[in-house]
Parts: sequence; structure tokens; C-alpha cells
Amino acid sequence: MSERKRVWFEEAGRRLDPALVEQLRLNRKKDPHETGNDGIPIIVYFSRNIEKEKKDEVLKTCQKDKNNSLGKTIGFSNTVCGKLTPKMIRQIKDHEAVDRIFYDRKVTMLLDIASRQIGAINVREQDNFTGKGVTIAVIDTGIFPHADLTQPENRIIAFKDFINDQEEPYDDNGHGTHCAGDAAGNGSLSNGLYTGPAPSASIIGLKVLDQSGGGRLSTIMEGIAWCIENKEEYNIRIISLSLGAQSYESYREDPLSLAAQEAWHNGIVVCAAAGNSGPQPKTISTPAINPFIITVGSTVDQNTAVRSDDKIAEYSSRGPTIDSLIKPDIYSPGTDIISLLAPGSSLEQEIPEQIIDGNYIQLSGTSMATPICGGVIALMLEANPELSANDVKSILQTTSEPTLEDLWGYINAQEAVDMAISYFGKGQKVK
Repeated sequence: MSERKRVWFEEAGRRLDPALVEQLRLNRKKDPHETGNDGIPIIVYFSRNIEKEKKDEVLKTCQKDKNNSLGKTIGFSNTVCGKLTPKMIRQIKDHEAVDRIFYDRKVTMLLDIASRQIGAINVREQDNFTGKGVTIAVIDTGIFPHADLTQPENRIIAFKDFINDQEEPYDDNGHGTHCAGDAAGNGSLSNGLYTGPAPSASIIGLKVLDQSGGGRLSTIMEGIAWCIENKEEYNIRIISLSLGAQSYESYREDPLSLAAQEAWHNGIVVCAAAGNSGPQPKTISTPAINPFIITVGSTVDQNTAVRSDDKIAEYSSRGPTIDSLIKPDIYSPGTDIISLLAPGSSLEQEIPEQIIDGNYIQLSGTSMATPICGGVIALMLEANPELSANDVKSILQTTSEPTLEDLWGYINAQEAVDMAISYFGKGQKVK
């Protein structure tokens, strides 16, 4: 019995990423002769050191057909995105200027007891560190100018909207606002009850996910590129990514993983949510698969201030990664976290039973654990601004408490800040 003849996209090798091959296979079932005009969202990586004329050949080829669009830059060299029909993908895939073509797949969004329990309140009360002077970029669904971020002074120092191109801060979903509060809410409307670890940190909101909490790899990459470009102007030291997509291949090839890695190598500490697909193993999402950045898992704190009864949340994604690397790197509280509510948002309408006192909302997920970790890092960087991204990760892991059933332990803000102060002898306690 003869084997089935392989179609062109199955024989393309590394030119097409596995997610794109899967998408082309689905399209072929609906349109066997590939005569349709529906474009597939894609990202094209051009070959390194290829002549500009060769790149232009590819772009001109795609522009000849009105059903295809290619050429939008993302912010990373030799990378463009757009929409191409299967027929056009087949036509350009072997061009010498094309290195790889990726499916621009969808990305989704993945504090009372929490701050005290991880030791952040102790840091504030004993050492007077609050994250002041450190900027956290929250790449998410946007940010609502909640009083806990704007009173007594407005700490939202910048906002960039990659979805609707609006200039004033807003959050039509609510997820990003909650995450910003997880990191840096000051409890202005709760008499200090619901505070993040770094209540004086500056916040930048980058809207890369739409009202339903969805987006594309290319848009997230644009947000990361913006942070790299504007790092010095806003003193961006931390990026918080409470979002992710299924990983299909190595961190060395995955576009979102590589974008996060680029930010790390530019001196920005990147925290990414492990994902909410646990307890099955090998469920770490991208960009959290990257070994350089800090991948954050979630715990259940049982709503108690003691840590002995805490455990890894059932939903928190487990390693190893697709590259067989150990992840997550650290665990942080992420279950039933009370943080900022964005009025009129999708979350307010969808889960009104979770609203607390009219100004806050309770959510769970590694999405919440990630910015809480980011807030602790802000305390560390205030204590010792000379710490590198690698220093921060090493300190977090060294000072974590091995109280959980995983290789890496539970974040400990007090111990992390104490070690940050003594690192190189550069830090100092505020008197």
C-alpha cells in the first residue's frame, strides 16, 4: 500500500513553523485547491545579511495581489508581518530572502494577604522601600487611571495603544489594570488594605490585547520593541507579561520568546506568566519557555499570612519546557488576588460576583503571580539600582524558600531585598 503523497507545506522543512503548517492543513480541508482569498496572519523573518533589493522583491510579489499584505514592521530587525493567502505563502517560502515564515498566532491574557505574606509589607515598614524610581511596563489589555495608581500623584507615566491607537489610558477588558495593581497599587481607595508590593513604582501601560483579552504575536512583539526603544527615557527596568500562547518549538526559534530575550539582553528584567494549563507537565507557554527570562508560577496562599500551608495552584503550568528546561523559575501568590477594577470593562460585566467594595475585583492565575513578582523586583532595584537582570534572577532563586513540591521555591521579598542591598556592596537601606 503506497504512502499518502505529502502536500507542499509538509515538505517545507524549517521554512514554515509547525503552527503555520497546522493552520495550512486546516485551510486545505476547507479549500483543497487553495483558491480562496482569505489571508492568514503571518510573520516573515528575512535572511540575515540579505540585500535590500531581495527583500523588496518579496514585498513587491505580495503586493501584486490585493488579497495579500506584507510589510508592517514589528520593531525587530529583518522582521515584518501581514496576511498572506496559502497560495502566496507557497510562492515566497523558497525565496532566498525568506528565512522562516511563522503563523502570527493568537495570544491570550492568562492583594491584601499576598503582599504581606511574601514579605513586601515588611520591606516597606522596616526598610522604607516602595519601588520609587523604578518603572514597570505592563504589556496587557491597557490600564485604567484608577485612584490607586494616580493618587496622591499620577504614577502612570506613559501609555501606548497598539490596538485602537488611542492616546489616553483606558482598559476595556480590565485584566491589565488588575495586573498593574498587583504590582504597584497603593490601596488609596481601601485605606491601604489592597496594595501591591511596590506602591510607589511608576507604571507604563501598553495595550496589546483587545477587549476580549486576545491579540497576536506580532502585536506583543511591537510592545516589547517599544519598551526597548524607550527604556532610557522612562527608566523601564521591568516588563510584566501576563499573557502567553502555546509553544510549538524551541525558544531559539519562537518569535515571542526571542523578543522577550532581546529585552532581557537590553537590561530589562522580563517576568512572564508560566500559563494556566496545569497540572499536566510540559505546559509552559511562550514567551515563558525562554531560559533567560523569569517564568512565574502561581501558588494558593489559603488566605492566611503563614506560608506553611501554601501549595502550587492546580492550574499553574508545569515544566519542563519544550526544550526540556526546568521552569517555572519562581512561585508567587496568584489565587484569589484582590486588585484594581476598571469600570465599564469586560471583566466587570462578566464576573460581577468577584467585585469587592466597588473599586476592586478578585482574580486568579499566573497572570496575577507575575506582576506581584515584578513588584518585588522593583523593591530590589530601588534597594540596589546597579543589579543586572541576571543578578535579579539569581537573587530571587537563591532567596526563595524551598517549601513547595518543585525544584525552585517560593518568592521571599524580605530576603531578596536584603541580598540585593549587600550585592557588590552597592545597595543601602533607607534611613
